[in-house]
Amino acid sequence: MAEKPAVLIIGGLGYIGRFLALYIQKNNLASEVRIVDKVLPQLAWLAPEFEDACSKEKFMQADASKEQSLPRIFDRSNGKQWDYVFNCGGETRYSQEDEVYRVRSLALSVAAGKEAAKRGVKAFIELSTGMVYKPDSQPSKEGDKLKPWSKIAVFKLQAEEELAKIEGLNLIIVRLAHVYGDYASQFVATALCLARVYQHLHEEMKWLWTKDLRVNTVHITDAARALWAVADWYAVQKQANWDSTSMGKIPIFNIVDKGQTSQGTMADIIGKLFGIETGFQGQLISTFARLNMDSVVDDVNDEVLQPWADLLEEAGITRPGPLTPFMEKELLKDTDLSMDGSRLEKVVGFTYEKPNITKELVQDMIDSYTRIGWWPVAK
Repeated sequence: MAEKPAVLIIGGLGYIGRFLALYIQKNNLASEVRIVDKVLPQLAWLAPEFEDACSKEKFMQADASKEQSLPRIFDRSNGKQWDYVFNCGGETRYSQEDEVYRVRSLALSVAAGKEAAKRGVKAFIELSTGMVYKPDSQPSKEGDKLKPWSKIAVFKLQAEEELAKIEGLNLIIVRLAHVYGDYASQFVATALCLARVYQHLHEEMKWLWTKDLRVNTVHITDAARALWAVADWYAVQKQANWDSTSMGKIPIFNIVDKGQTSQGTMADIIGKLFGIETGFQGQLISTFARLNMDSVVDDVNDEVLQPWADLLEEAGITRPGPLTPFMEKELLKDTDLSMDGSRLEKVVGFTYEKPNITKELVQDMIDSYTRIGWWPVAK
């Protein structure tokens, strides 16, 4: 490909989509970029550095799960086709009704995949989750047993399977660990909000289960770099080093750092950053929690949501952004998110710039929240 690829990012204003757009823009990797999202940019909590990467010239408001939107999404003014399509779309909130995921995640993936196949798109990259693996403290490789343990994962796995059946689709599947970094609002961010509440209450922050429970992570800038590397490997390097007999017909890659992040790792970092005691609930309470998950989670949420609201009010924060200490039941299960990312390194030649989560990287997250006006800074 002498000229740079033309790139379509579906769900391009989502957390991963916007960082992918920023990476492409900063490194001048594409001849054209189109960002499609059903949310308008002014409602997407975009930080100032995304202004150019997600500018209104590049943006199209559309719902890719609706088939009548697809011609508008995929048609280019010059009559050519997109080279790379990244599907960063889908429902990312936990604990929704099945129907929400069926429409917003599964139907969207299948509709976009069929359209990409019809148009001969060179690489279609489907974002999935490491939660599709059977939980195990041993890191799961791409060919290991699957047993999705969140609703998001159930429908993401169905999307993977449906896409694999589409004739002529140049499909690559990536499964991600917990993505963290500047402006992140999930998993690690929730722990930070909880820590801020416990700091304010002068209480110990206690975690369920054990310090060894795996909660693997990957930094957003590495995730964005990896997505591009995979597309480039598929379309330009013609899938070098891929052995379909041992690895399967469809390339699948885990995107996860090398740190094997556990609850203990997180508790240690958070304790140091917030100057609070952190610990684990012990066998008895954890066993009780396993049997009474709903009431345990409701109790924690009742305990922390009001102090968080008070902190925001004290700090004069009227538009707090997407941050919340609200705990999701689905994420509080005693299940390991444990993945092996070596295939991406061996096959694609990818190198992680942030191979493990550190106190400094988590501090950067808090700094990003402070900059954008979401964070109740300790007085």
